[in-house]
Amino acid sequence: MEATVTTANSEEKTWGGGNEPMGASYGKLMMWFFIVSDALTFSGFLAAYGFSRFKFIETWPLADEVFTHFPFMHGVSAPMYYVALMTFILIFSSVTMVLAVDAGHQMKKNKVVLYMFLTIIGGLIFVGSQAWEWKNFIKGEYGAIETKGGSLLQFVDKDGNRVALAEFAAVLPEEREQLTRSKGKWFMDEPSLPSYSVAEVQAGFKAHPELLIRTEVITKEKKKTILSREESEARLSQAHYVVEGANLKRNEYGSKLFADFFFFITGFHGFHVFSGVIINIIIFFNVLIGTYEKRKSYEMVEKVGLYWHFVDLVWVFVFTVFYLV
Repeated sequence: MEATVTTANSEEKTWGGGNEPMGASYGKLMMWFFIVSDALTFSGFLAAYGFSRFKFIETWPLADEVFTHFPFMHGVSAPMYYVALMTFILIFSSVTMVLAVDAGHQMKKNKVVLYMFLTIIGGLIFVGSQAWEWKNFIKGEYGAIETKGGSLLQFVDKDGNRVALAEFAAVLPEEREQLTRSKGKWFMDEPSLPSYSVAEVQAGFKAHPELLIRTEVITKEKKKTILSREESEARLSQAHYVVEGANLKRNEYGSKLFADFFFFITGFHGFHVFSGVIINIIIFFNVLIGTYEKRKSYEMVEKVGLYWHFVDLVWVFVFTVFYLV
């Protein structure tokens, strides 16, 4: 329902066009309110990430060592390449959205359909890529050891190259059984067992004298600290748990907070992108059936375009803070 304003000489609707705040329609202004409030939410998340990172900067994982995967290039180290490609695709989808809005202003239905279709495809590729990145992050690649004090130990050769647990862990004749709720007390259970036990990793390390241990502490040269063989054996004797991949409790790449923030911030942004894709699909079909052609206005395309540009802009900040800095 629209309110009316009555004066001595005229009567007009508050949102009728003559007295619109900042020249924006009601729907467009509400979209701006939402964008501002959501921007404050993301700002709080990124500020918390920055505070935590600099508080634990000596043990924070290096992005170049974490995000090294590229589709169909198994075993090839491609640090940040795929993340950069994802970013390019999302920014390109923002360009196609601009073209869709411009075509709407010119009442060119076919061009609006084309550019919105390209925007939707770009969004789907980005969401799928993010899910693939999550899968690799959760699965892990090399594995590590967590000590009784909570420190993380990674394995390298004499040249400093990472070595996966599968390359040296011994196979011992021991039985391991996962604790499940049906076997535990008071519904106690535990996560799935790692591929190797602590004893198997220790035995394998002892049988390979060329291996060394790298701690999560970063030096001034921005490299992880590599221990001597004697120091490595002493630290490995404090082993408590085998870590494979990352989750909300453990992280083979370094600080547990890194994984927590990664899942929360990129997941929250991914939800926004997915929501934007769904909204774009709805608007896309409305364009196809001529809804906005009949209204003589493509303002709905412009509204969803504002949201899409906001999502793209947020990713630029997430990409900068999480991957580049």
